[in-house]
Amino acid sequence: MSVSAEELAGLGLRPGQAGAGGGAGAGSGGADEAKRAAMAEQRESQLTAIMDTAARERLARIAIVKPDKARALENHFLGLAQKGQLGGKVKESSLVAILEKLEGQSGVKKITIKRTGGFSDSDSDNDDDLL
Repeated sequence: MSVSAEELAGLGLRPGQAGAGGGAGAGSGGADEAKRAAMAEQRESQLTAIMDTAARERLARIAIVKPDKARALENHFLGLAQKGQLGGKVKESSLVAILEKLEGQSGVKKITIKRTGGFSDSDSDNDDDLL
């Protein structure tokens, strides 16, 4: 019975740590880890090549708070670069514009609270009647 890496990650385990039954796959776990590390390094170098420094810094700050949104932005820009649709390096302003567009599409509505004048403070100004 084979267990996928995603299932193991959901349990907090790596492929080489599957317990008693995972001993046979422990040798290939290092190769998979090395392959993943190489792919992550290649992805980072591609992002560095297509984004300017300010945009990379902003994307890194977004990744701290919302990693899934940062990953979606990375995939978007890498896809545009692969299709040849980027005119140059991605600037922070274009990153912000795409973020604003994503916020509009996400369906999350901004909540505003309107306070009504149900209480008049002028009633309590005169404390002479309390004496």
